[in-house]
Amino acid sequence: MPDIRTELSENVDEAEWDWLIPHAQRDMVIVVSQLVDLIDVGVAIASDKTSDIQVWMDEALLTKPSTKQLGEWNTNRSKRFNTLIIQPFVLVQEK
Repeated sequence: MPDIRTELSENVDEAEWDWLIPHAQRDMVIVVSQLVDLIDVGVAIASDKTSDIQVWMDEALLTKPSTKQLGEWNTNRSKRFNTLIIQPFVLVQEK
């Protein structure tokens, strides 16, 4: 049985902003800073490691998309992101 890190790394995908808009409208998109590994964040959320998540949030390494980001992405709907779905959230990292 694969461990959670292996399983999540196989689920990392690439998506255009256009495909992510419905998730953003439901406020389920979490922006992951390039300074943090997307898989590490996925593992922490899936494993309920709230202390790790809180540290990243406090350091603004995990955020909701800002109004400015949403505006930029809406004008460039083909912008690409690395994505990882951890229900109900979609983690996105700008490429």
